[in-house]
Amino acid sequence: MTEETWMLYAKKADFQEIGHKFHISPILARLIRNRDVVGDEAIERYLNGTVDQMHSPELLPDLTLAAGILEQKISAGAPVRIVGDYDIDGVCSTCILYQGLKRLGVKVDYEIPDRVKDGYGINESIIQAASEDGIDTILTCDNGIAAISQIALAKELGMTVVVTDHHDIQTVVSEDGKEEDLLPPADALVNPKRRDSMYPYPQICGAMVAYKLIQVMYERAGIPRAEWLDMMELAAVSTVGDVMKLQDENRIVVKEGLKRLKDTKNLGLRALIEANQLDPEKISAYHIGFVIGPCLNAGGRLYTAKLALALLLAENEEKARERALELKNLNDQRKDMTQKGVDEAAVQVEERYMEDKVLVVFLPDCHESLAGIVAGRIRERYHKPTLILTHSEEGAKGSGRSIEAYHMFQGLVEVQDLLTKFGGHPMAAGFSLPLENVDEFRRRLNENAKLTPEDFIPKVWIDIALPFEYVDEALIEELERLEPFGQGNEKPQFAQKNLLVRSARVMGKNRNVVKLMLVNERGAALDAVVFTDGDLFLEEMGNSRRMDVVYYPTVNEYNGRRTVQIVVRNWKFRG
Repeated sequence: MTEETWMLYAKKADFQEIGHKFHISPILARLIRNRDVVGDEAIERYLNGTVDQMHSPELLPDLTLAAGILEQKISAGAPVRIVGDYDIDGVCSTCILYQGLKRLGVKVDYEIPDRVKDGYGINESIIQAASEDGIDTILTCDNGIAAISQIALAKELGMTVVVTDHHDIQTVVSEDGKEEDLLPPADALVNPKRRDSMYPYPQICGAMVAYKLIQVMYERAGIPRAEWLDMMELAAVSTVGDVMKLQDENRIVVKEGLKRLKDTKNLGLRALIEANQLDPEKISAYHIGFVIGPCLNAGGRLYTAKLALALLLAENEEKARERALELKNLNDQRKDMTQKGVDEAAVQVEERYMEDKVLVVFLPDCHESLAGIVAGRIRERYHKPTLILTHSEEGAKGSGRSIEAYHMFQGLVEVQDLLTKFGGHPMAAGFSLPLENVDEFRRRLNENAKLTPEDFIPKVWIDIALPFEYVDEALIEELERLEPFGQGNEKPQFAQKNLLVRSARVMGKNRNVVKLMLVNERGAALDAVVFTDGDLFLEEMGNSRRMDVVYYPTVNEYNGRRTVQIVVRNWKFRG
């Protein structure tokens, strides 16, 4: 394995006391503390949170104002156009608003920008088209908070504009030296990130903001609560797909949404589950993040996001099946194209850029919508900040993914004279530049980077050095209470040192599973599996019979027999 530093969490609390109070083991109490869940109320919500413990939508700035404006439009019979975005969050929020407003009697349609032609968010041509179509009100979702000039144009053309968004807000310094939010001139701006927001947990996705708006409108219109709850699965899919932290309210929504996905009434989601041969009873956040989400995103990446929206809005099973298969095929195509991009980028890195601190790779033939995914894979492989550039109409267009030690947006700020456009945050960014600036861009990013060799060594965080004697079915069952796992609520990792390898054999037709029998210093033995290149693993092992492992415990069911085993995620052989 590549070099890595193993770190053990050392967060303190009275684990016995927490365990006693919440009827959980001290092991689970420690794991919850490691996830920064502190205080009785937070622990109670983490373990047993229900829909009733979600935050009040009225705490979102301008939400009641937005609901009031839309209610007036219903009375006036005024046409409303939703403007969404081409990713999973944009598609799900558009779907929630469209279905919700139709149910409320609004004369409503939607527009989703084209990733390549329009770029992110609402633009002047979408506004002009709305004006020409006689649209009275524009309602944005998952975008709009940064569209200052675009919304000013909509207002000049006499339209009402309601923004629902969750993105960070640009700031300006006022004449008296105070920092203020730079907000567009919309009639209502619903965004939990606003400086004046009273919302207790601002880290929600765009679909959650849309969902809260529909919740309030349904409540005010006397529509049964069950109908609002049915939309929760879309908010859950969006929360996972847009990589929000699975903490606080997000955890409740995803937990509840996953339950509802098992027998979803949404024909499109059901067809997508079937097309990917998933068991509806066992759908987890992992399946949303790595199967359902990428299919919903594939439309916006390679064709049009309207395909994913048409799937979610499908009203008959045959249409839903057709669209689900179309999206699955697009996603399979996207996977092949991504792999080709990763392979080409890796060749360039190894031939030319291994000494670079910041990897800047130009892949002229890579589809521009895949640059970010390729950057993420290359970053994982070499643990270096990675920027992948592709050919575009105006020169080169790129997407970057970073490591903890490198603030990517700041890195771009330092070379902004070379760029035509850029945006982002510490861990990811997007940008454009003239082709002739690419080499200088690479040179200066590397010259400016204050990275040390230690920064390139990935850290593996271990929750508990847990002896095998504690690993049994009761623990595995208790660990399920921590689900759903994902960003901000990672699957626990345990570790043990100096284990004896009693046996090792390679399995699977692709020889990509290693089955081990491991024994600790006190003679406790457990079966273990490692999902890796089996032959390389045995080669690395050589004559060594001792190893340290980072693991997660599971139950292996085979021919009606249940046995406890561990899945080894990281390992180090001892000489």
